[in-house]
Amino acid sequence: MTENLAGDPRITAIGLFFEVHAGLSARFAAQFEQHGLSTVEFEVLMRLRRSPEHQLRMTDLAAQAALSTSGATRVVDRMERDGLVCRRACPSDRRSSYAVLTQAGQQRLDETLPGHLQLIEQWFTGRLEPPVRTEFLNTLRHLRDAVHPGATAGSDATTAATP
Repeated sequence: MTENLAGDPRITAIGLFFEVHAGLSARFAAQFEQHGLSTVEFEVLMRLRRSPEHQLRMTDLAAQAALSTSGATRVVDRMERDGLVCRRACPSDRRSSYAVLTQAGQQRLDETLPGHLQLIEQWFTGRLEPPVRTEFLNTLRHLRDAVHPGATAGSDATTAATP
């Protein structure tokens, strides 16, 4: 019975999705490393850059990046030591703080993005015709909202997207 289930098209669909993700992730990680960034550090920089005032509450950053609160704290600690982000106290809630993109973080992002966009075009978006790409992005947003509802926490909904 399980042999029939192994051939289920749902298994094929998720398998293909994971294979594409793994292939893209490996290419992206190598490029990020050339700029002294990990994948999660790049994601943090992008999420801060795309957020109002280039800042997010630490709890929203953790939710968006699918990190635990302590995981987000560790990443921001490391990035703060490197001068890529800083923390700012929340004026309305002394228990909260914001992660804020610094000028050095913006510069690192500016250095990284051209190569990253080239890889995206070469291995992902450039392989899809414009109408297919639009429909695919809509489908990805629909799936993302279902499985990761915190992905846009604290962001302006009109610009919220994953890096």
